[in-house]
Amino acid sequence: MSEVLIVGSLALDSVTTPFGRREDAWGGAGLYATAAASLLASVHLVGVIGEDFPQGALDALAERGVNLEGVERVAGGKSFRWTGEYNCAMDTAATLDTQLNVFADFDPQVPESAREAEFVFLANITPSLQLQVLDQMAGPKLVLCDTMNFWIESAREDLLSVLHRVDGAALNDSEIRQLTGTPNLCQAADHLLEMGPRFVLLKKGEYGASLITREGHFALPCYPLPNVFDPTGAGDSFAGGFIGFLAWLGQTDDDALRQALAIGTATASACVEDFSWDALLKLTDEDLYARYEELREMVRLEPCPLGR
Repeated sequence: MSEVLIVGSLALDSVTTPFGRREDAWGGAGLYATAAASLLASVHLVGVIGEDFPQGALDALAERGVNLEGVERVAGGKSFRWTGEYNCAMDTAATLDTQLNVFADFDPQVPESAREAEFVFLANITPSLQLQVLDQMAGPKLVLCDTMNFWIESAREDLLSVLHRVDGAALNDSEIRQLTGTPNLCQAADHLLEMGPRFVLLKKGEYGASLITREGHFALPCYPLPNVFDPTGAGDSFAGGFIGFLAWLGQTDDDALRQALAIGTATASACVEDFSWDALLKLTDEDLYARYEELREMVRLEPCPLGR
């Protein structure tokens, strides 16, 4: 099993959905991705928190074997906070308040113990900081990055430099269209591959996820769920499950990437079944495997008689 380095935010979220509200929930892209990846691999987490961030969250990660040497607690500081409210369809969150606090001065320092990590997930942080992390690594086998519309607009040149140095990029439909200036998703993915990555992960929420490489396209539906309580962190859990599985497997070929897409989809499906990361903390590898097998059965096809 290889080690994973995850760099991203640790936050306190106040979330309202049609099913309830949670104040000061443990959150942040780094936290969700780590909770997912640590189901399968040994994880080093790099992030920054204030004095107000609950020790219980860190203890929960430590119990899963996560190395927290790279998490800086700023004395007297306040943690990154986000307040949002989801619409009835649960596909869009209106941001009501964002307080960067100590995250505004985040200066990621990768511990020596993590610089040899073979798998790296650069969660949604400023592209210049993603480059700073890459400069500290010894030579990972696979790097996956995430981004958002704000960075595409305000830090495009740095983002292009990141894309030139990573193996994979995870985006949603609007982000890849904005980045490439191309409305057609197939063409947009091809344009993005020309920027450097060897694969693209398209996160499509309730419509599943796609893997695009220079060799072809692979798509999976969303795992069917009777109840969705809180979509916060689903994309980060997807990425964490994806890279955690690759680290567990120790392979990065196309077959491995397809399997990882299914594991990421299954992990994200568990995340949304409760508020915050509560469902991820209860998820076992047996549960994950069962969801993987259900997804595999959903896309099984027999040979078509038309070809005979």
